[in-house]
Amino acid sequence: MARSVLIVDDHDGFRSSARALLEAGGFVVAGDAATGAEAVAAADRLRPDVVLLDIQLPDLDGFTVAARLTGLADPPVVVFVSSRDAVTYGPRLRGARFLPKHELSGPALSGLLG
Repeated sequence: MARSVLIVDDHDGFRSSARALLEAGGFVVAGDAATGAEAVAAADRLRPDVVLLDIQLPDLDGFTVAARLTGLADPPVVVFVSSRDAVTYGPRLRGARFLPKHELSGPALSGLLG
């Protein structure tokens, strides 16, 4: 069965591109959100397998959103995305799943998820 994904990013263009790339790669896009608050509500409602989460959002940073997602009854796997390099975020990303936005594809996400 295909994994479901919630796409969280404040840029419409990225959400649209990510949707096309992931659907072409065999994922089911359950929905999308433009803010951290929308992301937590959508994840609770939609119960995706994976949340593709931008680190820089207008209301909450991605790390705060990820912490809130762990409190859900059935927490999703979080994969952080950013247009910045992972070293920008240093130890905050230690042990976390991360994909640079320019490397996003269905196969890249599948490889990261195992």
